[in-house]
Parts: sequence; structure tokens; C-alpha cells
Amino acid sequence: MVKHALITGASGGIGSAIAKKLAVQGYNLYLHFNQNENALTNLTELLAPHDIEIYCVQADLSSKDGVQKLLSQINHTIDLLVLNSGNSFHGLVTDMEDVMVDEMVNLHITSPFQLTKNLIPKMVTQKQGNIIVISSIWGLVGASCEVLYSMVKGGQNAFVKALAKELAPSKIRVNAIAPGVIQTPMMAQFSEEELENLQEEIPMGRLGTPEEIASTVSFLASEDSSYITGQIISVNGGWLS
Repeated sequence: MVKHALITGASGGIGSAIAKKLAVQGYNLYLHFNQNENALTNLTELLAPHDIEIYCVQADLSSKDGVQKLLSQINHTIDLLVLNSGNSFHGLVTDMEDVMVDEMVNLHITSPFQLTKNLIPKMVTQKQGNIIVISSIWGLVGASCEVLYSMVKGGQNAFVKALAKELAPSKIRVNAIAPGVIQTPMMAQFSEEELENLQEEIPMGRLGTPEEIASTVSFLASEDSSYITGQIISVNGGWLS
């Protein structure tokens, strides 16, 4: 049976790596983006050799109408939902404008909840489904100067643990991956010196790669992980474990 996956934030470094892994597994892909259409165009060209269907869907999930706009573009039952959209802010709590707070909460908490809520019924009907959230190490341990990001990622982790219990009787699995420091454009806000200091703190002595996160998604999406649900899997090179 052909399966369909929806990846939010598919135009980013981790999202595109996940798309490549799932394409190899034979999933038809709904690839979500907000602004970076060029990156998604390049990604679809790379995926062209695979015998799969690809649908590019645009929506701003930090806005209140983003979820409905995204849902209106989906015409298949989603078997695998990968909630990967995210953004961070590095600075003091008192430096954050209220509008930025609203957007961060919508992007990381409200939209994932609403999107999942709308896609669950068909999963329940077919008694199968898989939901994977890309969280963060900061959702587990918290970070100074990333307080709001830590808060919303912690909320995602609690969401996963609770939803997994609710959906397990319907044979739907729910897990999260909490990456450490990963080499993505999101790290551009840090100086070279700051990144070098981070690497020195990590027992494995290096940053992670998007492909390593994607490989964990691939595992959780497969039957090899059929008895794993409600887990927050840390992929961080031994850092802050």
C-alpha cells in the first residue's frame, strides 16, 4: 500500500534531509514550506528519480489561519506526520516583542496541535499512523537566552507523551526527536568562536548533521520501531545527557 507523509518545514536543512530518507522508503510526500520556495524547488528536483508523488504546499504556520490553509491543500490520508517547522530567538526574555511570542507559540504549539487534531481521525479509522515531532535538547534541559524556545519545545515533548497514550489503542505511534546542535542555517546566528566552544562541550567533539536526524526519523517511521511510542529520543553526541 502506498503511504503519504506530510513534512512541515521541509525546505529547511533537517526537513529536506528527512524528505530524502522518506523518499527512499517509498513515501509519497507532501512537502510544506512558508517562504523558501526556491529551496523546495531544488529539493523536488533531487527527489525526481524516485518513483513517488510530491506535492508542495505553502502555509505560514505561525499565523492563526496557517493550519486551515495547509489542510486545504492535502487530498490524501496522511499516514506519517512529521512536525518539523520551527524557529528560534536568541536573546533575553525582556527583549522579545509580544507579536514574536505569539508567532513562536503558534508555530511550535498551536499549529502542531491543530494540524494533528485534524489528521488523527483518518488514522484512527484505518487503525494505523505515525506522528514524529522534531523537538530540541532545550525542551529537555532549558537554555538561558532561549527561554521561549525552551518552553515551546518542552510543550512539544509533553504533547508527545500524552498523545502517545491516547492514540496507542488505535495503533498510532507518537514520538519525538530532540536534536542537540545540528549543522543547519539556524546556527548562522552564532559566531565561529561560539560554535567552536559548543563543539568542545560535546563529548563526540562535533556538531550533528541533518542526515543523522533524518536517519532517526526513518527508524521511527519503520516497523523496526513498532513497539516504541511516547519517547523523546535525544540525538546530541552525548551532550547534556
